[in-house]
Amino acid sequence: MKVITINVCGIRSSQKKGLFDWLKKTKADFICMQETRALEEQIMDSCFSLKGYSRYLNVAEKKGYSGVAIYTKHKPLNIKTSFSKSIFESEGRFILTEYKDFSLISVYFPSGSSGEERQKLKYEFMGHFEKFIKKLIKDKKPLIVCGDYNIAHTKDDIKNWRSNQKNSGFLLEEREWMTKLINKIGLKDAFREKCKKTDIYTWWSNRGNAYNNNVGWRIDYQMVTDNFCNKIKSASVYKANKFSDHAPLIVNYDI
Repeated sequence: MKVITINVCGIRSSQKKGLFDWLKKTKADFICMQETRALEEQIMDSCFSLKGYSRYLNVAEKKGYSGVAIYTKHKPLNIKTSFSKSIFESEGRFILTEYKDFSLISVYFPSGSSGEERQKLKYEFMGHFEKFIKKLIKDKKPLIVCGDYNIAHTKDDIKNWRSNQKNSGFLLEEREWMTKLINKIGLKDAFREKCKKTDIYTWWSNRGNAYNNNVGWRIDYQMVTDNFCNKIKSASVYKANKFSDHAPLIVNYDI
C-alpha cells in the first residue's frame, strides 16, 4: 500500500507544474494534500481528477487559504473534518478517512512564523490535536497521520539548526512536543523508521537559492501508531520534479 503526502502550496498552482501528471504514474493508494487553497467548484475540471480515485476535501472559509484533501482508491467507512471545537474549525486543516483496518489523516498545522500571537495559536492547535490523537489510540485502530506539521523535530531534520533555534518550526517546545508524540503518546515517524540520513528535507524557502543548495527543513510527516510500525516497508522523498516549495513524502506499507 502506497501513501503520498504533500503540501501543494495551492492545488491549482501545483497542477500547472505537473503534479497530477506525476500522481497518475505513482499508483498510490492514498494521496494526502495540504494547503490546497481552493473551493470545490474551483477544481471541478478533469485536470484535478485521478481515474479510479475519490476526492474528499475540507475547505477553509477564507478563500485562497489553507485546506486539505485526500484522494483515495478505497471507499471510506466514515469521514471526519473536525477534531475539536476551536477557532481552527474554519481553517480547513484536518480530514480523516476511516477504513476497516486503519484510519488515515491529512492535517495542516498552523505556522507561527508571522508573530507571537500566531505561535500561541499553533500551540493551542497542537494541544487539541494531541488530545484527539490520544483518544484514537485508545481505540487501538491503526492510524496514519500525514501532513505538514510545520515542525522540524531534531537537528537532523533541518540544515541550519543552530541559527533557527529561536524561529517558529524549530522552537524547543515544538520539538519536545514531537518527542512526546513518539516516546509517550504512541506515534512513530515512518520516515525515520527507515531512513537515518541527515540531509533529506521536504521544504525549502523560496529565498536565497535554498532549494538548489538543499538548505531545507523536514516538516512533512507520516506518523503511524505503534501497532502499524511493523507495516512500514520503505520511505522516500521525491525531488526529481518540483511541484511546490514542499516535496512529496512517499511511504510504502505492507498491507
